[in-house]
Amino acid sequence: MQELETRILDIDVEEIKNKITALGGYKVKDEDQVNKIFDFPDRRLLSAKGYARVRTIDDKLNNKIVYYMTTKKMLSQEKYKVMEENEIIVDDGDTAEKLFNALGLTLVETIKKSRESYKYKNTLVEIDINDKNFCPFPYIEIETAHEDELKEVVEALGYTMADTTSKTIYEILEERGLAKGDQKGL
Repeated sequence: MQELETRILDIDVEEIKNKITALGGYKVKDEDQVNKIFDFPDRRLLSAKGYARVRTIDDKLNNKIVYYMTTKKMLSQEKYKVMEENEIIVDDGDTAEKLFNALGLTLVETIKKSRESYKYKNTLVEIDINDKNFCPFPYIEIETAHEDELKEVVEALGYTMADTTSKTIYEILEERGLAKGDQKGL
């Protein structure tokens, strides 16, 4: 699957929730996540702006735990971040980690965050609040397959396209001098 994705940083979380629901958006996710990022020892996936991930989700809307095994690869970062994503639900996170390890990948980082996602038309507006040790500011990710709808949502939330970024979270953290030693250059 290909998705267009952009971020808006340093948001007012309550303001975004109020605006998206006023537009008719509705909550589709309320979850706590543990994201385990895997790469080869030479960091070739992250260097190419991709990664392998095992995500554990505590789904608060449906009161269940779900495990995902995912690979992502950046296809473009010009106007928007265009990613190729392959994802599958798995029975347990430990087995998923063992599969990545068996392929020669190692655990690079574990990132915890809470996420609330709202659906508006064909677009997801995801409010991310990460563990402060990883990323100390809240942001939204706007994901869709439709460029015109992405622009519509950005503007409806009170922003312009100039307020968005296609940079990865690692690039943003490095720009702000917040990247940990092993994240720099990723």
